[in-house]
Amino acid sequence: MKKYKLILASASPRRKELLKQIGAEFEIIPSEGEETITSTEPPQVVLDLSWQKANAVMEGLLQRIGLAGQVPGAFEDMEDGFLVLGADTVVSYDGQILGKPKDKEDAARMLRMLSGNVHSVFTGVTVLRYEKGQDKDGGMRLFSFYEETKVSMYPISEGQIAAYIETGEPMDKAGAYAIQGRCAVYIERIQGDYNNVVGLPVARIYQELGKSGIEIF
Repeated sequence: MKKYKLILASASPRRKELLKQIGAEFEIIPSEGEETITSTEPPQVVLDLSWQKANAVMEGLLQRIGLAGQVPGAFEDMEDGFLVLGADTVVSYDGQILGKPKDKEDAARMLRMLSGNVHSVFTGVTVLRYEKGQDKDGGMRLFSFYEETKVSMYPISEGQIAAYIETGEPMDKAGAYAIQGRCAVYIERIQGDYNNVVGLPVARIYQELGKSGIEIF
């Protein structure tokens, strides 16, 4: 198995905790590139955005390598190279993509839509690889995939929606809820990967890396 330094192209605390949970060794370099959506289909949207995030971080690192002649700082201890992991999560209901709410009213609108219904959570993942010693002209795409989980919600009253929004929890979450937080009491059932709803399908990532003979522990 080859050993690579893993770089998470996201500042999401949920993704950070999920990687820590499986014992992965990684650094965080959030993507600061401008994201462009060119599709209305949730699977394609999350695939495109995950690639854009991973690619923005990879390009930044390759530029630094080109200037310094080596991977800087915390990445000097890499053995075979490094991986950049980009991910993006959206909620989809009735043909609409629900991202993070703009404000409380938007959060309430989303929660009313999801209340008593079944929706899908899509997370797109892209992993780019840089091999130690390769030409500094870009990272190779190791793999991209998306994972879908279906979530059924119990009905949520207007009072419950208002109280939940006042906790502040929905405001930075796709679909305006956190399955691992207070909204857990409104989740009736799920079909698929629970961690995918939290923000990162770590089991699928581990399996895909294993197929390429890559170790991240």
